[in-house]
Amino acid sequence: MVASSMLYKGSSCFARMSMIGLSPAKTSLWLGKGQLTKACRNHKQLLSTSCMALQGVQGKKQTSSGLAPHFKRNLDTNKGNQEAATDTVDYLLPHPIWSKDEVQSVIVTHKEPEERSDKLAYYAVQMTRFGFDTFSGFSFGKRTEAKWLRRIIFLETVAGVPGMVGGMLRHLRSLRRMERDHGWIHTLLEEAENERMHLMTALELKKPSKFFTLAVLGAQGIFVNIFFVAYLISPCFCHRFVGYLEEEAVKTYTMLIQEIDDGTMAEWQNKASPDIATKYWKLQPDAMMRDVILAIRADEAHHRDVNHTLGTLNLTDQNPFPPGK
Repeated sequence: MVASSMLYKGSSCFARMSMIGLSPAKTSLWLGKGQLTKACRNHKQLLSTSCMALQGVQGKKQTSSGLAPHFKRNLDTNKGNQEAATDTVDYLLPHPIWSKDEVQSVIVTHKEPEERSDKLAYYAVQMTRFGFDTFSGFSFGKRTEAKWLRRIIFLETVAGVPGMVGGMLRHLRSLRRMERDHGWIHTLLEEAENERMHLMTALELKKPSKFFTLAVLGAQGIFVNIFFVAYLISPCFCHRFVGYLEEEAVKTYTMLIQEIDDGTMAEWQNKASPDIATKYWKLQPDAMMRDVILAIRADEAHHRDVNHTLGTLNLTDQNPFPPGK
């Protein structure tokens, strides 16, 4: 209707002249050269505007009919944080959602190192943990909420590195060799995102200081480059390293659950789950921090088993873990 109205108005001058007996040609002569040029220019602008209006109507119809589902609606900055978090979850990769029995059945396990590279990976993890526990003061004094959060936040900034680096290098290898990846990339990227969601959950409870942020920046800069070179040399060693690292993570979160239960971490006995964690793991609306830690520990146990498995495979073997499993 908008386009029709514009076209009607654009031709009204010629229509009125026709009503008094003047043909379009005579009307043009009557208008004169300057008036005719102006009329043509206005008519051209009206046609252009009309086309744009029609395209807009067609675009709305296309969007409303679902013909372009790949376009995500923009986040409204006036909306609350809760709706923004809901929109963010739409972009997450498929990941395991644990049942109550699954999170309760997680146990501490250990794969005995067999090859020389396995032993090197195991002792590298042990040295890293000993150094961090000593430097951060985690091994000394009472473990408070602040101390636990400091540990979780720092370690998760590191734990999110291997999956991203490994996935990137597998991606580049696939491009370089012009061959399929056999399903490894998705599993590695999902692991990296999962570790990042652990970090996002912890950040809901504590905001790091500038000094802490600088420490993370330095640690990330060192670890990313070391792991990058190591993965180029021996991907199997790197996956074994991550497998042993995740073994330690399962031990850490098991210790935290025990301290929540025995009252050492009484602050988290009645602390509600952050909204981002409730949505990510699809927890019950009345979930507590203990439920969140159980889900995180299940994630770490899953990463442990996945990386120990990938560490035994050849680079061209099929990934046995489908998306979200």
